[in-house]
Amino acid sequence: QVQLVESGGGLVQAGGSLSLSCAASGSIGRIREMGWYRQAPGRQREFVASITSGGNPNYADSVKGRFTISRDNANTMYLQMNSLKPEDTAVYYCNADLQEGDSYTYTYRWGQGTQVTVSS
Repeated sequence: QVQLVESGGGLVQAGGSLSLSCAASGSIGRIREMGWYRQAPGRQREFVASITSGGNPNYADSVKGRFTISRDNANTMYLQMNSLKPEDTAVYYCNADLQEGDSYTYTYRWGQGTQVTVSS
């Protein structure tokens, strides 16, 4: 069974930094794209950043220049968050577009989320 596990969330003051990681484990074939999303209380889940298997990143306008997404060759993705703002407070979820086991089809899988709280 494929699992995505996020870690690294926490409480930080405005202007500070946090680093999140997302590790994919289980019977995984290829991972096409991985991404981060976030959901604040009372709001819909929104896109934060994504990265292709070739390492090409894409960012939401709200985090450009402050957040950096990366991934390694061991099915782990990272999100370095600098210059954090109170409006960045949310539960952060990782997402992966991947093949499970021997399947040739791609499936989206989500992690359980990690809380990021930025105090003013």
